[in-house]
Amino acid sequence: MLLLWVLLATITGGLIAVLIASWLAYKVFAKYLHHMVSLSVGVLLSVALLHLLPEAFETGVGNAHVLFGLMLASLIGFFVLEKIALLRHSHHHEGDGHHHHKGHDRHEAGRGGMLILIGSSLHNLCDGVLIAAAFLTDPLLGVLTAASIIIHEIPHKLGDFVVLINAGLRRRRAFALILFTSLCSAVGGIIGYFVLQQAQDWTPYILVIAASSFLYISVADLMPQMHERVSLSDAVPQLLLVGVGVALIYSVTTLMHHGHDHGGHADHGAPHAEHGHQH
Repeated sequence: MLLLWVLLATITGGLIAVLIASWLAYKVFAKYLHHMVSLSVGVLLSVALLHLLPEAFETGVGNAHVLFGLMLASLIGFFVLEKIALLRHSHHHEGDGHHHHKGHDRHEAGRGGMLILIGSSLHNLCDGVLIAAAFLTDPLLGVLTAASIIIHEIPHKLGDFVVLINAGLRRRRAFALILFTSLCSAVGGIIGYFVLQQAQDWTPYILVIAASSFLYISVADLMPQMHERVSLSDAVPQLLLVGVGVALIYSVTTLMHHGHDHGGHADHGAPHAEHGHQH
């Protein structure tokens, strides 16, 4: 029965976050995609630097050199993948004289969004592990942890939608891909339920890889697009929206830590509960 609750929380939570983010991306912000790229930069950088990496280093105490080495290897690995054109679109346009078939640019651009999906899948896998850890300690704590992750995932999924829309993917395909990454939390929940200790040992390394993908996509793909708009009228909104993205994730992360403090006092020393509620 407890496993059923874990699966219900992970699947339902991911679906809710994706639906809300999809509505925001296509109904509310569709006309402001270039502005949403700036917001996405703030969100992705903050998720990586204020949430994933701190959690990875808190969980992987004593492994700082290994984690930093993994981050370096991940960043170089993503660079190599882009260099061999597996994950990033080619920089050309329709009508550039290269005589590509119709739709070639959209197909190539779609590759540019795959990097963000790798990081999201790993991130959601860890979310599932943490939800399972919380449920195994206390079902109520599991519900609270799942709810906090939903709140956190909405701006994160919105960022994913912006990246994929910007990469040229159609709405239905973007929705399907992001929904697939969300279902990885259910896989993480199953892993956490059956082999929790081993999964917890893997968590900091998975989080570092996920954070590296968010850092890379922000710095290598999105920020250069922002620099293409050089006027002051473009620069000011860009900076403001990056700040909004940072403030949004900072606020959510602060609320999570506040809830963790209360949960830690009430839990009487269960390590898995503390880690799960922190997220």
